[in-house]
Formats: sequence, structure tokens, C-alpha cells
Amino acid sequence: MSRRALPSPIMPFPDGLSVIVDGLIMPLSKLAVALAPLLFVLLWSTGFVGARYGLPYIEPMTFLAVRMGCVVVVLGAIVLFAGARRLSGPEVGHSLAVGLMVHGLYIGGVFVAISQGVPAGISALIPGLQPILTSTIANRFMGEAVNRLQWFGLALGLIGVALVLHDRQMVAEGSVLGWTGSVVSLLGITFGTLYQKSYCGGIDWRSGNLVQYAGATVLFVTLAFGFETRVIHWSPQLIFAIAWLVLVLSVATVGLMYWLIRRSAATGFASLFYLVPAVTALMAYLLFGEKLDALSMVGMAVCAIGVVLVNRGATVKPSAGNAAASVVPES
Repeated sequence: MSRRALPSPIMPFPDGLSVIVDGLIMPLSKLAVALAPLLFVLLWSTGFVGARYGLPYIEPMTFLAVRMGCVVVVLGAIVLFAGARRLSGPEVGHSLAVGLMVHGLYIGGVFVAISQGVPAGISALIPGLQPILTSTIANRFMGEAVNRLQWFGLALGLIGVALVLHDRQMVAEGSVLGWTGSVVSLLGITFGTLYQKSYCGGIDWRSGNLVQYAGATVLFVTLAFGFETRVIHWSPQLIFAIAWLVLVLSVATVGLMYWLIRRSAATGFASLFYLVPAVTALMAYLLFGEKLDALSMVGMAVCAIGVVLVNRGATVKPSAGNAAASVVPES
């Protein structure tokens, strides 16, 4: 007796139901893409609050050495589980360079600034000037045209950032080292973003980030042993800060950042940082009771308008010789 073939356990949708399913999934996918920049801004802003939350219990380089070491363990497990491809020699070098700028200079500069008395909101404001540098560099060296609408949006963003933090009277509390750290953080995130877009577009973000964090761990451990006592006052606040910065910031949000970089022009992505000081100031108000007056709220609105104008005017012009201007989908 012949055996009848068993029906496939995966049955195709009827035509009508297929249309309904597709009609639901596609808008949801588009919605997720549209909300990704907003989610990035919210999560990125918590990094400044997390630093302030944990630094009373630990020195900055020691804090970052512990944080980066934990990230290497978590991301290493992800790389092994996902079977991410191994990097070539040049890719390892490029990843280490990006790690030095984004994790070493930018994040290290922010932590030094906050530990040296620079307020969390101000430490967000200085790197918030990144779009000015990025636009100039992208226009001059990367072949990305910056039109009048974008320049107007960039100007509005800068004005908005100034308005959000106009009433801060704590600038004098920051030391020279602290303000130097803020400037270093601005240079690190600017050149790190541009370098990553130019040379790391085809690198698997999981393997690339693992190399970046491993290099950053070595850097911060060296600095901690060279310049700090490495005394840690363990507390629930510090443990929470480390866990948040490791899992949410260093893994999830940085992955989202690189995904956004690959999907947008450098100028358009950089404009998102205009919103970070405003959101950080709002979080500081909610968590630490820092007052936001009417002018600061106006500044938030001005920042948002500037972001809309810059992103509306941003264009990507792919070319064989300009990897920075091409959009590479996340692997």
C-alpha cells in the first residue's frame, strides 16, 4: 500500500489572509524604522545620567575598565552564539581605531568631565556640537553636499542646545581637566563616527564591536592602574549603573547607533545628537530635580525643528570610491 505524503506543517496563508498579514507587518516594519532614531536619542541620553549615578562610588577609568570588561564577556557570548564571521587583519585594525575614538576618547572624556565637576547636562552639550564639525568635514572631505536647508537646521540646533542649558551656573565647578575631557569627547565622537562610516561599513557589527571593546578595556585598565587608586565602593546604585551601561548602552544602543549610521548620511545621523542635551536635561529634571524653565523648553522645540530640517535635507550619494556615502544594511 502506498503511503500518502504528510501535509507540510507550514501551510501558506490564503490569498486574502496573506494580504491582511502583509498589510500589518509592512506598516509595523516602517514604524520601527521611523522610531529607531527616537529610541536611540532616549537610550543614548541615559548614558550621561548613568555616569553621574555611578561615579560617586568609583573612579572614572576604573568604572570604564569594569564596564568594558563586562561588555566583552556579554558581546563575546553573542558573537559565539550567533556565529558572527571573523574579521580580517585590516578590519581588526579599523575596529580598534574606531574603539579608541568612540569608546576611548568620547566615553572616556565624558566620564572624566563628569567626575571633575562638569554637570551631566553640560557634558552632553559639548558633544552635542558634533553636527557642526561633522557637517564641515563631511562637506569638505567625504563628498556629502550640505545644502542651505541643512545649514539652517544645524544653526537652529546649535541655538536650541544653548537655550536648553542657558541657565546652568555650575560651569565654574568643572576643573580644567574636566573641560578638557569634554572637548576630547567631542573630537572622539565626531571622528569616530566619520571613520566608522568610511572604513567599517562592511564589518559585522558584533565582531567589530567586540574588537573595539576589547581594545578599550586594555586602554582603560592601563589608565586605571597608571592614574587611579582602583578603590570601588560597591552599592546597589553602582551595580545598577554598571548593568544599565553594559547591557543597554554598550551593547544595545551602540549596535543601534551603527545601524543608523549605515542607513543615513553622516550629517543626518549626527543631527540626532542635537536632541541628546535636551533629553538629558529632561531626565536630570525628573531624576535629580534640576529645574527646566520656559526658555529651556523652547530650546528643546528648536532642537527638534533643527533635527527635522537636517534630516529632510540629508541625501546619500553612493559611489564606488566613497564608502562613507553608501548605505550598507546591517548584517
